[in-house]
Amino acid sequence: MPAVAIDRRYLLMVGAGATIAAAIRPGTACAAVDPAVVAPIQGLYDSLLRIMRAGTRTPFSQRFDMLAPAVDRALDLATILQVSVGPMWNSLSADQHAALFAAFRRYSISSYVSSFNTFTGQRFVIEPDVRSGGANQIILQTKIIPASGETHELDYVMRQTGPNWKAVDVLADGAISRVATQRSDFRSFLMHGGGDALLASLQRKAADLASG
Repeated sequence: MPAVAIDRRYLLMVGAGATIAAAIRPGTACAAVDPAVVAPIQGLYDSLLRIMRAGTRTPFSQRFDMLAPAVDRALDLATILQVSVGPMWNSLSADQHAALFAAFRRYSISSYVSSFNTFTGQRFVIEPDVRSGGANQIILQTKIIPASGETHELDYVMRQTGPNWKAVDVLADGAISRVATQRSDFRSFLMHGGGDALLASLQRKAADLASG
C-alpha cells in the first residue's frame, strides 16, 4: 500500500507488547515527554522520510537496509514476537525461536518499506506529552499527516530496556493494539501447524512485500 493512501488497514498492519487496548485508560494524565523516549521514534520517522523520498526508483533491498537500523532501535521486536505468539512460545525450540525472530524482523521491516514508498508531503508529528501505560510503560503519542491534512493517530507503548526505550506495542487511533491484532492472526497458524506454519507464513509475507 503506498504511503499516500494511509488508512485504518495500514495502521493495523505496521509497526508492532504486553499492553492491549483494553488495559489503557483513556483518561490517564499526561506528562512532559523525556527526550530519551522520543529519540528512537523520531529516528524511525526520520528514516521513513528518507526511504519515502528515495521512492520505488531505489531497489527494495536498499530501502530495507536504510530503514532496518532505525526499526531495530525503535521496536522491541523480540518482545513483540514473543507476546504475539503467546504461551506456545515456551513449547518451541531455541532454533524455532531464532528462525521466527529472523522472519518476523524481515516481515516487520518489509511492511514499513512497502507501505512508505512515496513522498507526497506527509508529515510525522510527535506530541510533547505522554500518557502512562501502566507497568512501567509510557504511551508516546504521534500523528501521521498526509498532504491532504487528514490526521491518523499512531501511538507507541514505550518500555525502558537497559539504558534505552523501545516500543512494545503500537496503537492505531490511540486504542487499537497491534499486538492484540497480531496475536489473533498468529493463533490460527500455531493451532493448525505450530511454529513451522507461522514461520512459513511470515517468510511468504515478507517475500510478497519485497516483490511488490
